[in-house]
Amino acid sequence: MKTIHSLHSPLNLKDSMLYSVEAGGKRLRPILMMAAYEAFDDLNDRVVEPAVALELVHTYSLIHDDLPAMDDDDYRRGKLTNHKQFNEATAILAGDALLTAAFQVISSSPHIEAEEKVFLTKELSTAAGPEGMVAGQMLDLEAERQSLSLEDMSQIHLLKTGQLIRFAIRAGAYLAGAKPPQLEAINEYAVYLGLIFQIQDDILDVVGNEEKLGKPVGSDEQSEKSTYPKILGLDGARRKKEEYMEKAYQALKTANVREGILYEFVDYLGNRDA
Repeated sequence: MKTIHSLHSPLNLKDSMLYSVEAGGKRLRPILMMAAYEAFDDLNDRVVEPAVALELVHTYSLIHDDLPAMDDDDYRRGKLTNHKQFNEATAILAGDALLTAAFQVISSSPHIEAEEKVFLTKELSTAAGPEGMVAGQMLDLEAERQSLSLEDMSQIHLLKTGQLIRFAIRAGAYLAGAKPPQLEAINEYAVYLGLIFQIQDDILDVVGNEEKLGKPVGSDEQSEKSTYPKILGLDGARRKKEEYMEKAYQALKTANVREGILYEFVDYLGNRDA
């Protein structure tokens, strides 16, 4: 990634950062941001740097999630995790560097105005920080080997997974000029989309194909985590997912979003196999 290659940083740090950024993946969050922008205006360069910044934050979170003190995973996207490829200290620093570089990317963008940079910085730091993703990660760690209610588990996922998805969609719509009532409805769509993503993730951990997923299945069961299939049963989890899919479609209609990619994302995330 050009953004990382241009940094004046130690070579081993750059290599570690690029290893995870270039490891592949669906690029779901930046694509969602662009799709949300396109729902309200013609796509252009204004969304490029915020989308890159978001992917850097997401990648940092994956590096840290995989660490021995967290999920202790050996593989991510079919490759050795960052701390296995390099070492634990380098992986921690690579994650730290990606997180802070994200805000450098936003603040340096030539395509967005100063007021928009303030909005994006505030929204992204809130989504990723101690009231968002990091809070969800902490609650997720504390919930291991405990039985959670559906409400408590959903709250964890709304924070850990849902907040960056919410930022992606909200930021794209904001930059494209969506009106306050549309932003409110699109935010509701984002909440349901994050829950759909997590339910399907939980389902795939039970019935998914390891080769397609690029990681072992059954890890949630081994960690004794509360999941949608564990609480609701596999069929119940699928029914809950379908309920959220219908609510996501309705939120798009409320936002006056025409048929298009955001509608297709509901179906894609609800039925993905990897």
